[in-house]
Amino acid sequence: MKRLIGVDNEMIELEVKVLNNDLNKLEEKLKDLGAKLIAKERQINTIIDTEEKYIQKELSGYLRIRETKSLIDDFEKMTLTFKKDLKGEKLRENLEINSDIKEKENILKIFKELGYDIINIGYKERISYKIDNIRFDLDIWDEKTYPFPYMEIEVKDKSDLDRAIKMLDLDRKDITKKSITELQNELK
Repeated sequence: MKRLIGVDNEMIELEVKVLNNDLNKLEEKLKDLGAKLIAKERQINTIIDTEEKYIQKELSGYLRIRETKSLIDDFEKMTLTFKKDLKGEKLRENLEINSDIKEKENILKIFKELGYDIINIGYKERISYKIDNIRFDLDIWDEKTYPFPYMEIEVKDKSDLDRAIKMLDLDRKDITKKSITELQNELK
């Protein structure tokens, strides 16, 4: 889950990724533990930056438009997000600022006028479960964006991370606080 730090659209996100695991087996473990299915969705993630990658390099963050289509209730929404890495030690800590939007093309035109453009478009399928205050996202990106499935674990308190790892009997060597961009760069 996410811990609010001000208003509803600004929060600190605490998360890690679990690599090198079979998502089907992890999903079965979650179900056996009584986890509640909270989302099943398809996403289109559009990353926006300058050609020189100003936001990534100078702000340690990224700007994203996420189009989400729920596969459970056919709900759709678009969210503009600025995410900034706060350099957490044990897990990834991000300042996340969100705003729902309605007109993606107009937002992109505004950014273009300001010198920002589309850097990447990625397609992801996500299934999400929750146990207490711990959220488990099973993510599969398109082959071009990132070819390996992984799980994200989001916690409200840092202490919940150890509980999540123990619950699923995860190997700590498979846990990383790297961003998707860092994982992509390792493949180059």
